[in-house]
Amino acid sequence: MVQISAREVKALRDATGAGMMDAKRALIEAAGDPAEAAELLKQKGLAKAAARADREAAEGAIAVAVGDGVASLVHLRSETDFSAKAADFLACTQEIAEAVRDGGTEAAGVFADRIDELRLSKKENISLGAVVQVRAAEGHRLDAYLHRQDGRGVNGVIVEGEGVDAEVLHQVALHVAFAKPRYLDRGEVPDADVERERASLLEITKAEGRPEAAWDKIVQGRLTGWFRESVLLEQGLHGDKTPVSRSIGSGRIVRFEQAYLG
Repeated sequence: MVQISAREVKALRDATGAGMMDAKRALIEAAGDPAEAAELLKQKGLAKAAARADREAAEGAIAVAVGDGVASLVHLRSETDFSAKAADFLACTQEIAEAVRDGGTEAAGVFADRIDELRLSKKENISLGAVVQVRAAEGHRLDAYLHRQDGRGVNGVIVEGEGVDAEVLHQVALHVAFAKPRYLDRGEVPDADVERERASLLEITKAEGRPEAAWDKIVQGRLTGWFRESVLLEQGLHGDKTPVSRSIGSGRIVRFEQAYLG
């Protein structure tokens, strides 16, 4: 059997982050070749990472990158906030966002090996979540907002508007960040979702013992409230009574994108 020195084991551990016995076994299997041993460790590590792929990755970091008439939004997922707050994780997230801004969503694929390395070093299920590029149409304006906590992005928004004042558009982006609307307008809400909510509200109304003649009116009123909670243009800007649709004057919100932890 090939003899492996402590120095060789240490060098491989320093290069790969592997444990002492894993490094020694890899060197023995590779007949002392450090490059081959490192590859073996990588392969074994990725196999372990694949076994972790079903574990929940509810943490991570959000990054936003803004250019001239274009912006991107990226969520790199992790299992723990400890990993997500690390400098290498945050740097990777931001670099992906910048690449997507410049090259479109396909550019994120270039980072597959980098993400594999993070899986190995963090020993967690790490994967890409939202990957979005928004390019403003001619004459439109973009605004982006990233809310940070403890040094990492946790809530990112991009809003595209037409004929909307820059400050007002920024206020809409801030509103989206914290109100978390699901849809831009009622036209985006799937009919199935509306009918499901209507049926649920009807059962609630019946259970309250309301008179049958009033059911339709009560349900419709409650459904209107549900739309206000779910649809951006019907929400009051920053909780005010004036809805976003009126706050933007004669302009219009074309699109919004959001990614947040949780």
